[in-house]
Amino acid sequence: MTLALFYKLLAMVAVVGLGWAVGRLRWLGDEQADPARVLANAAFFIFAPALLFRTTARIDLGALPWHMLAAYFIPVVAIMLAVWGWQRWRRERFGLPVAAPATRAITVSFGNSVQIGIPLAAALFGEAGLGLHLTLVSLHALVLLSMLTLLVEADLALERAREGSATQGRASVWRLLRGTLRNTLIHPVVLPVLLGLAWNLTGWPIPEAMDEVLKLLGAAVVPLCLTLIGMSLAYLGLPRPLHHAVGLTLLKMIAQPLLVWLAGRYVFGLSGLPLNVCVMMAALPVGSNALLFAQRYRAQEAETTAAIVLSTLSLVVAVPLWLWVLGP
Repeated sequence: MTLALFYKLLAMVAVVGLGWAVGRLRWLGDEQADPARVLANAAFFIFAPALLFRTTARIDLGALPWHMLAAYFIPVVAIMLAVWGWQRWRRERFGLPVAAPATRAITVSFGNSVQIGIPLAAALFGEAGLGLHLTLVSLHALVLLSMLTLLVEADLALERAREGSATQGRASVWRLLRGTLRNTLIHPVVLPVLLGLAWNLTGWPIPEAMDEVLKLLGAAVVPLCLTLIGMSLAYLGLPRPLHHAVGLTLLKMIAQPLLVWLAGRYVFGLSGLPLNVCVMMAALPVGSNALLFAQRYRAQEAETTAAIVLSTLSLVVAVPLWLWVLGP
C-alpha cells in the first residue's frame, strides 16, 4: 500500500471516528431527534443531486470506451440483479423489509470509487489508468443507482398493491406501473441524472456561476457520508450476528471482481491496463452511497454500515490479492 493511499484511508477513518463521537456524545441530539436521518436526507435531497447533475452534464459521451464499460458493468449489474432476486425470494420467509433486497444489492455492487478508488488507481496505474478509472466513475452512479431505484420503487409499489388488493384488474395494474414510473423518475437520484444527460446533449457548457454552486454542494457529499457512517455505528451499533455483513463483504471484495475478471478476459477480450482497472474498480470496498440508500428506505442500516466498515478494512488484503491475480 502506498503512503498516499494510506493517508487517504487514515483521513476516512478519522472522519468516520468523528461521526461516531458526535453520535456517541449526542451532540446533534438523541435517537428520538434522529439527527443521522436528517443529515442523510440533506445528502440525498440536496448535495448528492448537485454532484450527480454536474458529473452527468460534463461526461464526454463521444469519447467513452464502450467495450471496456460493457466488460465492467455487465457482470456488476448481473451480480446486483442476482443478489436482488435471491434476497427477494427470501424476504417474506425471514420477515425482511420490502427494500431489503435492493439495499443488499447496492451493498454488493456499489463501490467506493471516489474516496478510495481515485487515489488507488492513481497509485497503482498512473495517469493512464486513472483516466480509465474516471471513465468508469462517470457512469457508476448513473447506471447502478438508477437501476436500483427502479427495482426498489417497483418492490414498494407491488407491496402497496398487495396490501390494497381490493382494487384489481387492468386499472390497478396501470396505476401500479404509473406510480412506479413516477416515483422512479421524480427521485433525488434519477432526476438529476436525467437532467444532466439532457443538458449534456444540448452541448451547452454549465454557466460558471451555476457550476460553482454545484461544485460547492457536491463537495459536501463525501465528508457528510463518512460522518454518517460513524454516527450510524454510534446509534445502531454492529448487527448481531455479523454473518450477513460478512457475506455481503465477501461478495463485494471477492465474487464481484472475480466475475469482472472472468468476463473481461474471456468474454470481452480485455487485457493489460483496461482489464486491471476494471478488476480493481470491482474490488473496491462498499461505497457510502449504500448507507444513504439504506437510510432513505429504512432497511438494513446497521448491516450496511458494518459491510462498509468490514470491506474498507479488508482492502489491505484485497489489493495485494487482486494484484497477484492480475500478474505483472
